[in-house]
Amino acid sequence: MFNFKHRWTAFWMRRAGLSRFGRVSTRLSFFGRVATRLATRFVAPYKGRISLARLTPAGYLSVQAAIDHNDLRLGRHCFIGDRVQIYRTREGGFVELQDRVALYSDLIIETYDGGHVIIGEETHIQARCQLVAGKSSIIIGKRVEIAANCGIYPFNHGMEAGALIREQPLVSKGDVVIGDDAWLGFGVVVLDGVRIGAGAVIGAGAVVTRDVPDNAIACGVPARVTGMRGDKIDATVC
Repeated sequence: MFNFKHRWTAFWMRRAGLSRFGRVSTRLSFFGRVATRLATRFVAPYKGRISLARLTPAGYLSVQAAIDHNDLRLGRHCFIGDRVQIYRTREGGFVELQDRVALYSDLIIETYDGGHVIIGEETHIQARCQLVAGKSSIIIGKRVEIAANCGIYPFNHGMEAGALIREQPLVSKGDVVIGDDAWLGFGVVVLDGVRIGAGAVIGAGAVVTRDVPDNAIACGVPARVTGMRGDKIDATVC
């Protein structure tokens, strides 16, 4: 029975996915949707389906994902889970997912006003995160782990008196850059102009408003460096 299920899944995954590779089509064809549903017949939901992305270079795109972006650049074996939304607003830049990126359920990526998003190889972004690249861009390195409910925003609203907030121009101090092998805990918010160094750890609920060095541990609102990885206290600093 196992061999039958494996052959069934592999057969249909080779026929699923987006219709073009590289600068891809942003929608599953009718046949692609049918093939994807058949491929998942014997596979557990949610993270159980990440194995499907390994079966074909085109990766796995959930039939529940909503992609409305004409410059989505997919690497090999990417995983795009249930209800992920990738959206381009006015004059938004590209979204690039490099090889083996995994985006889990209910995640939103949006680009507008010249901003773009690059997510490096083998990076995993958990459920309900928001990456909104407006005015400036979001650049995430390789093997980064981002926990659920995180928000990354490389812009801010103007706050001049005498005008509604929604009428204020957007402002930005620059791109958000997250180095290789960093880890963002649950509910972290990262704001414009921030660089989080390679191997850094950001504690749950932190709001990052300034740079964090390589291999540092930062916690709090606003986030402050409380230790370095390898220190004896690194398990309790947050």
